[in-house]
Amino acid sequence: MKIAITLVAAMLAGAGFVLQQHAAQQAPKSYFLRLRLITSLLHRPRWLAGVAVMAAGQLLSAWAIGHVALSLAEPLLTSSLIFALALAVPLSGQRLRTAEILGAVLLSAGVAALSVARSAGSPAESFGSFAAWPAAAGIAVVAAGFLAAGLHRTGQQRATMTGAAAGLIFGISDALTRRAVEILGHHSVLALLAGWPGYSLVAASLAGFWLMESAFSAAPLHASLPAITAAEPIAGMLLGVVVFGDVVHVSPAMLLLQGAGLAALMLGVILVARAPVLSRLSRPAPLAQPRTRAAGLPAGPVPPAATRGS
Repeated sequence: MKIAITLVAAMLAGAGFVLQQHAAQQAPKSYFLRLRLITSLLHRPRWLAGVAVMAAGQLLSAWAIGHVALSLAEPLLTSSLIFALALAVPLSGQRLRTAEILGAVLLSAGVAALSVARSAGSPAESFGSFAAWPAAAGIAVVAAGFLAAGLHRTGQQRATMTGAAAGLIFGISDALTRRAVEILGHHSVLALLAGWPGYSLVAASLAGFWLMESAFSAAPLHASLPAITAAEPIAGMLLGVVVFGDVVHVSPAMLLLQGAGLAALMLGVILVARAPVLSRLSRPAPLAQPRTRAAGLPAGPVPPAATRGS
């Protein structure tokens, strides 16, 4: 049942990504990183549906993070990329190629290989204080670097850089979600409202959401979604080790497995990034050209053919 719920969360997230990007790329490019991007999207029913679907997926993801082993939850949640590919097929009118499916599977397998070498441990004594979270600030600085690089680029490069920044911020949000779930597991909602983790979670979630929508508006989905899908679990794993005391098992076999996992993750991102089913998702269908009359004839309805003997 836990695995099924986690997969449903991934499916909803993937569907939400596709619906949002399909609407976001129709916004003017000048709206990139502007609040007007969000206000304009509020008038698009498909985008609102995508947000609602993704929100449902995020709620289930939060439950999965708190109830499923991280080594299992993180790879399952990255399968949202596979579901996004499946939904993009009817919207793009493209066939799903074997290379794209293989890329999505490799990405999930890479995350699984990186996750299996660690297990949840007892958090440090400073777990509930700011002192336990310096790595989150470091990840935010790296995300700012990706964002700054994206600002000096256009098109797919801008979308990829901004998507990576969004993924890193979402990784911070995942860690804060894990902390919030643990607080609610031992205390009331008032305890969450009285501390900084709850408000930090809201801020990180909104920042990641804003960056994601900006990445979606900059270029087709294939440029941003793989970067988001890869960066989020990497940031979450790092914070799991540094903040939550997750134990990393180090051995020659584990190091080999992690190296293979990292290679699979990178190859999966590359394969999916080349997917035409995602790159043509937002490309409008060509408009039917009106039938033209022969040169030299006036425009207007065609008169009935002349009858013989007239």
